[in-house]
Amino acid sequence: MVGTAAVNHSSVHPNGSAHNGNGVEEKLDELRRLLGKADGDVLRIVGVGAGAWGSVFLALLQDTYGHFRDKIQIRIWRRAGRSVDRATAEHLFEVINSREDVLRRLIRRCAYLKYVEGRLGDRTLHADEILKDGFCLNMIDTPLCPLKVVTNLQEAIWDADIVINGLPSTETRVVFEEISKYWKERLSSPIIISLAKGIEAELEPVPRIITPTQMINRA
Repeated sequence: MVGTAAVNHSSVHPNGSAHNGNGVEEKLDELRRLLGKADGDVLRIVGVGAGAWGSVFLALLQDTYGHFRDKIQIRIWRRAGRSVDRATAEHLFEVINSREDVLRRLIRRCAYLKYVEGRLGDRTLHADEILKDGFCLNMIDTPLCPLKVVTNLQEAIWDADIVINGLPSTETRVVFEEISKYWKERLSSPIIISLAKGIEAELEPVPRIITPTQMINRA
């Protein structure tokens, strides 16, 4: 994990985040050196799974380090196709209009109209498109910073330097077995950080508990 830094509101970056100069870039440069990244070679971090925990973790990284665009790329993968129901779309519209900073950001990004249409029932919103604007379907009341969202798993992870597993334990094995197919041609293995909660059970050859990191290692 990269580390943390206190926020100093005297410095505001183009993505709307406030940062200080308290060694944030130096920490990033140190990590890049440890991973052997040359100048001009972007450090690629990908979050797998976009529930509340995974989305918040990636949003914290994006908010802290995302403005160093020539040094780091932070993206999150979630499955495409999940629609937002009408009641949730109406509530999301209320949340947007109750937060002036969020409202201004959406208007500036030309993204506000789709939420109006979702509120009126003229358009179906999807979880991956609202996540791009900083809204995790599992925590609509707490807007995050905008995120770079990828819905194709192979595209998301094939060249990642660091993969952050935000999947629940019930999905970890299946998704990482699929990921392993895309990594067969890699010359080096990425770093995997697992945030997954929960455990699974095995009965053979003897009853035992299987942790998410063990599932990833097997896959």
